[in-house]
Amino acid sequence: MAIARHPVPPEIAALSLEEIAERYIGRFRDKVADWEAFEDAKIEGYRRAQHRFIGAGGSGKHDDPTVIPPRGFTLSIVFVPPGQGNAAHTHEVEEVFFVLQGYLTVFLEDETGRRVSRKLAPWERIACPPGVIHGFRNEGLEPVYMQVMLGRGRPEAMGYTDDDLYRRRDAHLTT
Repeated sequence: MAIARHPVPPEIAALSLEEIAERYIGRFRDKVADWEAFEDAKIEGYRRAQHRFIGAGGSGKHDDPTVIPPRGFTLSIVFVPPGQGNAAHTHEVEEVFFVLQGYLTVFLEDETGRRVSRKLAPWERIACPPGVIHGFRNEGLEPVYMQVMLGRGRPEAMGYTDDDLYRRRDAHLTT
């Protein structure tokens, strides 16, 4: 006989194993690329698509019914075409970029504008601590697929370092 050593969360206690499997399995083939997941993704040089699996990530799209309900973290797959990336930003929690395919240049920056960049290959990652300015760019000729995780189930929208982007960081949620 199998014995569960930890309690089942109340919101799923009455679900069958089939219902749990249905709710907690996400398949890439069922995902639709969201090219408007972030406010900066409207800008040439920052275009990328998010495929949400667990929670909304940094997109702020917390009401997406197609995702696995988040608890303590989010998980997305992001597609980054050549020449694209994201704007320098921070989060209130840790963010992890894990490269699955392609080569990605990641950067860390301080408030004086000094930047340190590193190129990541497949199966390499960076864990960006809370409050540290960071971002990425695909400087290669091939697309990049990367896994992105944030250390909270419902993180705040990105804290862009650019004042204009920061002021309208939620605008993509209302248009």
